[in-house]
Amino acid sequence: MCRLKPVIINRRRGIFKNCRYLPEIMFLYLRYAKYLEDDFTDRKGSFLASFTDLVERLSPFFWAVVDKEDRLAGFIYLENFTGSGKTLYSAEINTCFNKKYWGNFTYLTGVIFLNYCRDALGLRKLKAVIYRENFRVKTLLKKLGFQKEALHPAETVKNGKLQDIEEWGFITERNCNYEN
Repeated sequence: MCRLKPVIINRRRGIFKNCRYLPEIMFLYLRYAKYLEDDFTDRKGSFLASFTDLVERLSPFFWAVVDKEDRLAGFIYLENFTGSGKTLYSAEINTCFNKKYWGNFTYLTGVIFLNYCRDALGLRKLKAVIYRENFRVKTLLKKLGFQKEALHPAETVKNGKLQDIEEWGFITERNCNYEN
């Protein structure tokens, strides 16, 4: 079973929570950056500085996903919110998991996280934006109940080549239940 641990950085207030996972999270991010970035990814200065800035900007919506032995399995974060003030309507979900956790673990994490987004955060819709060739993530999204909403041809550039992007959506009222 997975646990979600919020990773919070607020340098101004001196708040640092669950930052012990950051080195592993950064390593995991770099390992799978080809699925997470395009040629327009803005890195100001070092990777360490830009990644720390990312986590701080997204706090409190960045989580380390750990297994029952408290080992890092992956991370999840939310960004690009729609809503105002304390009322959030939708957000874009981004995830990355260590390969040894792919499969049932990532699926169960997805079920837990989608229900958390609905019940604790009050989100009514989640979006996932993926590269068209990322079949593993598409399979997981379908199993979780996401539906393909759009194809954006030549939406971005990756490694100097035009790249199609798919947009997938999940409406939280549909419920995400565990299925064998």
